[in-house]
Amino acid sequence: MAVPRILITESAKALIQKLKDLHGPLMFHQSGGCCDGSQPMCFSDGEFRVGASDVCLGIIEDCKFYMNADQFEYWKHTQLTLSVTPGRGSSFSLEIPLGLRFYIESRIFSEEEINDLSPLLTIQ
Repeated sequence: MAVPRILITESAKALIQKLKDLHGPLMFHQSGGCCDGSQPMCFSDGEFRVGASDVCLGIIEDCKFYMNADQFEYWKHTQLTLSVTPGRGSSFSLEIPLGLRFYIESRIFSEEEINDLSPLLTIQ
């Protein structure tokens, strides 16, 4: 079985379900900095425009998770885990009004894992 590039904690799963109940289908984009730092951003599906400069790392809880291709070059050797913590952050992400924010934890893939990574998904 291929090694996933993105994982999710139970608390993030619960928050995603709550956000789906409020907003319908969702998507994520890992921000590269500026105003929102470098946190994952949650949007209603299709609200954030992705394109040729983005890659899709995988699907978590039926939500595509994207990242800018330039940023992916820096992070391609790491497995990301989407989690949640109390706090508002400075973001336009859907969870912010709930007093929560998503964040990413990462770890470096082993050499064995790198040889068995899930492929990036095609952006449609």
